[in-house]
Amino acid sequence: MTRPLTFDELPLRDDLRGQAPYGAPQLDVPVLLNTNENPHPPSAGLVDAMGKAAALAATEANRYPDRQAEALRADLAYYLTPDAGFGLRTDQVWAANGSNEVLQQLCQAFGGPGRVALGFEPSYTMHRLIAMATGTGWAGEPREPDFTITPAAVTEAIRRHRPSLVFLTSPNNPTGTALPNDVLAAACAAVDETGTGMVVVDEAYAEFRRAGVASALALLPSRPRLVVTRTMSKAFALAGARVGYLAAHSAVIDALQLVRLPYHLSTFTQAVARTALAHADELLGTVEAVKAQRDRMVAELTGLGCAVAPSDANFVLFGRFPDQRAAWQALLDAGILVRDVGLAGWLRVTAGLPSEVDAFLAAVGVLLADPATTPACSDHPAATRQPASGKAGHA
Repeated sequence: MTRPLTFDELPLRDDLRGQAPYGAPQLDVPVLLNTNENPHPPSAGLVDAMGKAAALAATEANRYPDRQAEALRADLAYYLTPDAGFGLRTDQVWAANGSNEVLQQLCQAFGGPGRVALGFEPSYTMHRLIAMATGTGWAGEPREPDFTITPAAVTEAIRRHRPSLVFLTSPNNPTGTALPNDVLAAACAAVDETGTGMVVVDEAYAEFRRAGVASALALLPSRPRLVVTRTMSKAFALAGARVGYLAAHSAVIDALQLVRLPYHLSTFTQAVARTALAHADELLGTVEAVKAQRDRMVAELTGLGCAVAPSDANFVLFGRFPDQRAAWQALLDAGILVRDVGLAGWLRVTAGLPSEVDAFLAAVGVLLADPATTPACSDHPAATRQPASGKAGHA
């Protein structure tokens, strides 16, 4: 019998050797607060509506789905119009299997060998990993100590690296930091000046923004090199369906058609997503509850002595622990799973149900009673209080 190849013997690309797959730990513990999911499941009525939509789609399962997902894209354009402040058209919107496939298609179309993607770290790790997987070079620039980015910094980095893609995450993962539109406008102006790239603003957590924090969608009419990506996994509580989308000028959608796989969105995915959009008011009704728990965690963690980064997302970055891995393990031992994102001294926690947040805060209180895990936070620039969701935030 022929001996099977070992992993090391496979003709794997050299730049993939030594890499690890992306993913958060999937552990069976009482309180799961590590993957930024919406903790509110769909209502019984919505489950029934999704089931009926899927059943209807099943009657045509022998046929390929709508390759262009025209009806879904029209619904998404309608949904985005209030945030954009103008009437988005179907040909300005694209959809795929989660925002990660949208990001991959952008790298396939505008990145590749000999080209560079630019990001400001810490940020969403998949930007770098997708760039690498598509043979695109990566240039990582540091954020400010308070996790913000200045217009001057983004302009200088674009002029220096001349990237084909600029990734800006707002609100940022894992810090929760939103970017003011003067930073986004500076990035767009810099790529217009160099003529070399596209600006991708990842707004996966946009629906959780505080009052006064604008969306990059408003910049689209005047910025032809701008792309705004979003997802239905978070605010729409549709993580299991895998639906991501973007808004951009129609020429960008034309470019993505060159790299998308045929029939990439199943008939069932399109049907479930359209049903969710038809029930947007119900689904987005949970957003305020999630934001209330987020703001509660910001206030109570600060009161416990933690450093807390102001958050416009559905999670909170908190620290600064002398050993964040030990703090993560102590919380896990108490039945609470949060995320160690590899940022020294910091942990990230998702805003869960009130009972889950109760358990988390109680566990943190016990954790901080041990002098060995007491965070040193008072001198960190990110350790600031934030106004509640109903008050004006930073613009």
